[in-house]
Amino acid sequence: MTERIRVVVAKPGLDGHDRGAKVVARALRDAGMEVIYTGLHQTPEQIVETALQEDADMVGLSILSGAHMTLFPRVVELLKERDADDVMVFGGGIIPEEDIAKLAELGVAKVFTPGATTSEIVEWVRENVPKPEPAGA
Repeated sequence: MTERIRVVVAKPGLDGHDRGAKVVARALRDAGMEVIYTGLHQTPEQIVETALQEDADMVGLSILSGAHMTLFPRVVELLKERDADDVMVFGGGIIPEEDIAKLAELGVAKVFTPGATTSEIVEWVRENVPKPEPAGA
């Protein structure tokens, strides 16, 4: 039996619109994943702490406020500082095309923009969830 994929879905910063995050969280849950939704107005520190406490495989960030170039990389940085750089970070929201490549360089694995379907997101998560290293590796 394989363990269920564990995903923390979070709304960093002051963005108060969470419908998209809730839709994605529900789609991941309905696909058999264990989803921890943090709610609105989370700091990067709170998100990383939740990811560590919940032993998450991935963190999905949703942002519409325009602060993605600050908040997304900060979550990646904090995970690295806590020796949890095996927790993959992906995101979505209103993110300009030119920022997506920059976010990738900063460690964000994938960015979904408006129009992405929930099935695309579920499939991407399944295909990209970090695999545990074999014992003794």
